[in-house]
Amino acid sequence: MHYFFEHKSQPLASRKKFITRLWKNTFIALFFLLISLLLGIVGYRYGGPMSWIDALHNAAMILSGMGPVVTINTTWGKLFSAFYALFSGVAFITNIGIFVAPVVHRFFHKLHLE
Repeated sequence: MHYFFEHKSQPLASRKKFITRLWKNTFIALFFLLISLLLGIVGYRYGGPMSWIDALHNAAMILSGMGPVVTINTTWGKLFSAFYALFSGVAFITNIGIFVAPVVHRFFHKLHLE
């Protein structure tokens, strides 16, 4: 089974296939989000160093774009925080792209149908 969209010369995918694609992309986006969050939790836990709940809180806030919550005092922790913030920005944009890809593809495919 291939996970590709149909070519513009092919007919529009059925509603059922479209909904299936939406669910698949939603799960892929959630999985990517979970991996990103776990990376942040572990990095803040051992680089902060901070408790698990503080690491979760800080990682979630950075990943969502809200900003850091806990003050980090170690050099390694500050370096990790800087790189994780940059990664989180890219991860957020990538996640949005994964999530909306089926909708955007369907929209443009409809425009190109004869």
